[in-house]
Amino acid sequence: MSSNVLKLVASVLGAKRADWLFETMDVDAALLHDSKQVSRAEIAQAMNMVLFSDLLDRVPEGAAYVNDARNIGRKIVFDHGALRTVVSEAGALPSGHLAFDRILKPLGFVVAGEYPLPRLKMLGRAYAHEDFAETISQFFVSELFVAEFSEDFQRVANNLMATAKDPLTSLSKQLLNELAETKELAFEAAELLLPNLVECFGVHHDMVSRADYDLLLNESAEMAWISTEGSAYNHVTDRVQDVFALSDEQRAAGRSIKDKVEVSANGRVRQTAYKAAMVERPMRDEGNAVVMHTVPGSFYEFITRDRFVDDNGVERLDLTFDSSNATGIFKMTDAGKKAA
Repeated sequence: MSSNVLKLVASVLGAKRADWLFETMDVDAALLHDSKQVSRAEIAQAMNMVLFSDLLDRVPEGAAYVNDARNIGRKIVFDHGALRTVVSEAGALPSGHLAFDRILKPLGFVVAGEYPLPRLKMLGRAYAHEDFAETISQFFVSELFVAEFSEDFQRVANNLMATAKDPLTSLSKQLLNELAETKELAFEAAELLLPNLVECFGVHHDMVSRADYDLLLNESAEMAWISTEGSAYNHVTDRVQDVFALSDEQRAAGRSIKDKVEVSANGRVRQTAYKAAMVERPMRDEGNAVVMHTVPGSFYEFITRDRFVDDNGVERLDLTFDSSNATGIFKMTDAGKKAA
């Protein structure tokens, strides 16, 4: 059955990949309309599916796991995607999470919680969809506080961010303003907007030098990661029934699942992940020549969320995050910490 979401995804990835994603991922039936107007929720769902597809292209273990799930007929429940930003007034991008707040809020996302990550000198914000909180994947947007590091670190990080260009076009800004007001767009407008939104999830600063990468890495594996990967999806997360059982299965299959399952303070949220994929990225050497280096890229995560009864007596899914869990999961991009 055709739908606005399917057609939007196909407009970016092609019909074959769009069909594959709809066969692979669990999509709320309430999002499957076919009309001339497209709701903010439909655009959000299409964007998230395109971003999920992009991560699979960059994380071979994640792609292999998804193919395993397809083979046994299990749909992927996309729980959340995570990205990293930098609090810096340098460059053309809005500072920190604001670079994505301006995109996510018109699409219907609201800040559902803030999660301090003091050991990393970062703060995470969870964005949940106002209309489909349980079925449209959330965003975990973290920001790194450059000012809390050494003077040399600040100099290098701010100089790097000063080269950043803003990928969001003036047309997209107009369409996002319209979407914020009306909560829908004509299909043709949504089709114009979506590719530019996807483009925002990437690298928008200049190539880092090897010396600067090593300096950043010495104080923050997270900032070093941002220097090569930008604001691409750091990870996507599959919501599963039993993350402990899945962890045992993936370890037995020889995959790089982390040793420990992270459990939230309230016990209702449990997470684990593969180690980051190692990727080749260009850096400039001392002579300004471009040399490829092997560094940690993105990864694939798993989460189990329990249902609970809230203070109003309503049963709901625990969609919260946990600072300790997040800190533990962030360590997956420390894999092979030194660039090779």
